[in-house]
Amino acid sequence: MHHVHHDLKVYGGIKLFVGTGSPELGQNVADYLDQPISGRDLIEFPNENLFVKLHGSVRGQDVYVIQSTAAPVHRNLMELLIMIQTLRLDSAARITAVVPYLCYGRSDKKDQPRVPITARLVADMIEVAGADRYMTLDPHAGQVQGFFSIPGDVLTAVHLLIDHVNKCIRPAMYDPVVVSVDLGFAKKGRNFAADMDMPIAFIEKRRHGNDANAEALTLIGDVKDRDVIIVDDEVDTGGSISQAVNVVKQNGARDVYLVFVHPILSHNGAERLAALPIKHIITTDSAPISPEKMKILGERITVLSIAPLLGEVIKRAHEGRSVGEMFNE
Repeated sequence: MHHVHHDLKVYGGIKLFVGTGSPELGQNVADYLDQPISGRDLIEFPNENLFVKLHGSVRGQDVYVIQSTAAPVHRNLMELLIMIQTLRLDSAARITAVVPYLCYGRSDKKDQPRVPITARLVADMIEVAGADRYMTLDPHAGQVQGFFSIPGDVLTAVHLLIDHVNKCIRPAMYDPVVVSVDLGFAKKGRNFAADMDMPIAFIEKRRHGNDANAEALTLIGDVKDRDVIIVDDEVDTGGSISQAVNVVKQNGARDVYLVFVHPILSHNGAERLAALPIKHIITTDSAPISPEKMKILGERITVLSIAPLLGEVIKRAHEGRSVGEMFNE
């Protein structure tokens, strides 16, 4: 009877594949890991069907597919699923779906009759396609983790944002206060405020109907004659955050800063933010911001890269080391 002693690394080398949903971020992760991006052909036929062909074998390898599922959402999601299935059929040893921004995160519960739980459907699709693990960043609702049966790393970019605020903005702020954009974000907002050792205020808003528009109502807390940091997990059309800025300004706030993880900026979201009486925006590259939108926002936006975070987690996952240690957990 021969006893085989495996090293900690039970898989072959790291193979990185990058979808069209996050090319720059994928390249930055590859640079961090000092790994090449593996070649693949991605063809869209005239009937909009997608086709993937790998340039080389991934048999026995530890494969990571980096793909954000921001707009175009359905194209990016299908591309992710088809790439995962292609890798599975080529006998990859382990496939990890690295999805910095996971689509349908808001469709996480049946909060009214006759509606879907699409976040669960997306999780099921990623598993059925053949993913063994997943990584994502700051999901809109924590329970999304429970929709996956496969193990995953649910990461946060909040510490990146906080470090930047403390280093570059905090020293010049007057009597600062954190404002949570709504009560749904209150718990995360409170953690934000605690980590920055600032007080917190909340905006109460009530949503009417199923469209993306909501009505901001009242401010709970004090912002008068204080600099304000408005925090949220993602900004889509910019409606909620615009209302939040207006409410704090009406209540006597001084300079206003916006801090959020996912810059989705649909439709005229960038124009809407650019028109606000704000000092600065701090966000990440979890979803790509087009050059046109960056031009609209000009020097008032700072985009922090999550590539070192993703790169380090991929490295630790590959080597079978703790990810929690990165966050002193």
